[in-house]
Amino acid sequence: MKPSTSEFAFLRGRRIHLRVWGGASAPRIFLLHGFADVSASFQFVVDALAREWRVIAPDWRGFGWSQWNGDAYWSPDYLADLDALLDQVSPHEPARLVGHSMGGNIAGLYAGIRPERVAGLVNLEGFGVRPAEPAEAPGRYRKWLSQVREEPRFRHYRNREEYAARLMRDNVRLTPTRAAFLAEHLAEAEQDGVRTAMDPCHRWVNPVLYRLEEAKACWREVRCPVLFVRGDDSTYLRDYIAGEEDYRARLACFAQVREVLVADCGHNLHHDRPEAVARLIEEFFV
Repeated sequence: MKPSTSEFAFLRGRRIHLRVWGGASAPRIFLLHGFADVSASFQFVVDALAREWRVIAPDWRGFGWSQWNGDAYWSPDYLADLDALLDQVSPHEPARLVGHSMGGNIAGLYAGIRPERVAGLVNLEGFGVRPAEPAEAPGRYRKWLSQVREEPRFRHYRNREEYAARLMRDNVRLTPTRAAFLAEHLAEAEQDGVRTAMDPCHRWVNPVLYRLEEAKACWREVRCPVLFVRGDDSTYLRDYIAGEEDYRARLACFAQVREVLVADCGHNLHHDRPEAVARLIEEFFV
């Protein structure tokens, strides 16, 4: 495995962990992980990169080794955290962004909000979610108010081997070796076992309804080339997007977009087919 180092940046009052691969003089790529994930899970993709890159992957606030809120999390904070990170690490050069799932959603919005700051975007199945109906708001707020009164907790596992076994049940393509690696980074020690390495406050429902038209307005402002990568066996589009017509309408918001379908692959493309993902990244960022 290619070696990485851990660095920490103070962004907007939070101590944010950055996992970094490659030499300081190499061209930079930023890898942005998804929900309930951490920066280290891009290791398999980094190992498959043929060229020399300076790869910078943050743990989003509340995930991995980054500081927790210990309270509610709001999507705009991730946009501001990314903005602050790029100001520190790449203040004079538009960034090459690769985002998976939640990370792809953040990167896609950011590329439209700050188009001058993004040179190109590889989006690994991060294309928004189903829009909520206004009638859902009262129930969502009631649920959120109930949840914030309780102490949030995650399931306890006896050891990392048990955690790795759960990862393989969730993703049948995950090899034992990769599952063991992920369990080292996705789980953290607690008394008599391990638990997921993220703030349990992330379990609270978001009371703010998703507004698809606002996301589309941001996507229409994106000026950089975009590569949208899908797994051919992923449930993402089925679970989060209302069919092929909805998907095509979202894709059409981007002025320069190309779509690639990766064979024998689920939603976690960076775990299932890291070699294919690495190849697509390097072909895109020529």
